[in-house]
This record gives sequence, C-alpha cells and structure tokens, in this order.
Amino acid sequence: MANPPLKGIISYPVTPFDAVTGEVDLSALRNLTSDLVAAGSHAVAPLGSTGESAYLTEKEWDAVCETTLDTVAGQVPTLVGVSHWSTEGTVRRARVAARHGATAIMVLPQVYWKLTEDELVRHYSEVARATDLPMMLYNNPGTSGVDLRPETVVALARKIPNLTMVKESSGEVSRFRAIRELSDGELSVYNGSNPVALDAFRAGAAGWCTAAPCLVPQRVLELHAAVIGGHDDRADALLRELLPFLRFIVHHGLPRAVKAGLEIRNRPAGPPRPPLLPLPPNEAVRLREMLTRLLPGQLPPSVA
Repeated sequence: MANPPLKGIISYPVTPFDAVTGEVDLSALRNLTSDLVAAGSHAVAPLGSTGESAYLTEKEWDAVCETTLDTVAGQVPTLVGVSHWSTEGTVRRARVAARHGATAIMVLPQVYWKLTEDELVRHYSEVARATDLPMMLYNNPGTSGVDLRPETVVALARKIPNLTMVKESSGEVSRFRAIRELSDGELSVYNGSNPVALDAFRAGAAGWCTAAPCLVPQRVLELHAAVIGGHDDRADALLRELLPFLRFIVHHGLPRAVKAGLEIRNRPAGPPRPPLLPLPPNEAVRLREMLTRLLPGQLPPSVA
C-alpha cells in the first residue's frame, strides 16, 4: 500500500506483573509504555506474545489495552494484538481495541486445530468486519504452529479489503519480497524475526516489530536510521553488535528475557506468568554482560 499506517520501529512492551500478587501492574505498564514513546519508537504494539496475551483474563486484557492506548495518547500509532482461540473472542478484542483508539489490529491464527483455507477466510473476514481498522495478518509458525505461505496470505488479502499488512516472522527473508510482488505492492510487510532485521528492511519491509526497544531502544533506532539513510556500513556494524543480544532474547523467550533485562536496568516488570519461569540466574548474568557492552555506563550496579 502506498502509505501504510505503521512504519519503522514498532515496539512491543511486555505486560508487567506484580512480583508479590501476580496481578497486572498497570503503573509499571504506563512507565514502560511512556519510556518506549519517549525513546522515539515509531509505534507501540501491546498484547502480542511478548505481552503474554495468552495468559491474561479478558478483564486483564481489556485493562492492558486501555492503559497502553491511553498512555500513548495518539503520540505515535498503535497496533493491538487481538488474537484469541475463537473467532468470537478475537472479534470482541478487536472492538475493544477500536473503542480505545487503536490505529490498527494484528491477528495471529491462534488455534488448536489447524484451519482450512475456508476457515481462515471466515475467521479473518469476521474479525475484519468487526471494525473499520486496518488489519495486520501475523504469520509466526514458531508460536502458532500454522505457517501461512505468501500465496495464502495474498489470497486472503484479496478477499478481505482491510487486511492491508502482514507481519512475517518465519525468518525467511525471501518472503518479504514475494508478498510484495504477489500483491502488486498492495500489502505492506513487516519483520517480526529479530535476527533478520537488516535483510528484511533491504528486502522492502516497512517496519520491524520488536521487543528489543524495551532494553536497547537507541541502538535499534540507530540501526533503522542507518539502513533507511543508505549508510550500509554503519547498519552492518550495528547489526553485528546487536545480533548476539537479539538471538539471546529470542532463544530464551521474549517475556523471560526482556523482563530479566528490565530488572537489570532497574525498571522491574515482575516475573513472567506461569507456566513461564523467570530467566535462569546464569543466563541473567550473560544478559547483563551483553547489556553492559551495548549500554556502556548506563546500567546500575549489580546487587549480586
């Protein structure tokens, strides 16, 4: 599409939980969201897998949605993950996001049974009809168990007018160009695989959806500025510095790793919600070492 509603660095906040009660910590969520906006994020995207959306009650989900959008307050665009196991639940969440002023919604085929093509069409069509917001299809075979190939994605978009964006997290860079070519440039494509961020931008991705700005916002924004500005050597150097960290947080699971990193940065967001466990102490040491290299002089002293 000629002018996508989202572009650049689209930052994913975690959902903070109180370390004692386990309840959603809305005050910490406001602080984290404000930090992401103040750092220069081009958009904020709550309630994806990073935000542990699958582990929230509907009341909690609504509170996180409302709090995040109220905190952003239109300063930057917002992309709300509305995925639910059922079409009914996804439709309900889409309407809540629209009511609170979301710029766009994102839908992962979060299912137990693998959906047929007809079922995918019905699911996405009903969610699309629930609001007039632009919709992003989210392909993440690693978490959903469903891999939507470029041909399938484009076929769905042709049947659903407000399906205008695709977040591609398979890690296959060739898909960015394939989706754009098969859709005659009508679909905007976004990268959701941290390690291929630079290749994705060079293949035509409109944005990078990432939780990395929760910990190293300026490094991520510098990489984006370098590649957009055509400073290839600088972009390559920045990615080399970031790559061990990006691989680490993906490998260990974003809620675990990002929350451990926020604790290291003295911006606690509590533990992940069970069944997830906190990052093991030895891995937290490794993460501190990486953050020390990426943020020289910026970390508070270790209390260990």
